Amino acid sequence: MPSTVPVAIKRLPHGADLPLPSYQTDDAAGMDLYAAVDAPVTLAPGEHALVPTGLSMALPTGHEAQVRPRSGLAAKHGVTVLNTPGTIDADYRGEVKVILINHGKAAFEITRGERIAQMLIAPVTRATLEEV
Repeated sequence: MPSTVPVAIKRLPHGADLPLPSYQTDDAAGMDLYAAVDAPVTLAPGEHALVPTGLSMALPTGHEAQVRPRSGLAAKHGVTVLNTPGTIDADYRGEVKVILINHGKAAFEITRGERIAQMLIAPVTRATLEEV
């Protein structure tokens, strides 16, 4: 059984009706993140956009959240997370947003409530650098 860590999460007003991130299966490593857009956003081939999730959170010290692509979006449409994996530090309290890019050949429309990325919570190991 995987270990768990409590994460305080807040729905922002523009994401209040959307589901909280959740694991889709018992063995899933990542939780799906949903688009909190008011109107559809169309990504032309080669374009990128910062997509809000309507969430903020407080990760415990010693942990990070990694935002990664959903394989279905990448395989079917060529849409992926531009700065993958995106890192959310434990001291960040702003809205979680996802930078999506369309590497596909056709325009892709992002609609409200669409699963746009996955988020993993992971422990952080800090290094002590020793100059040689």
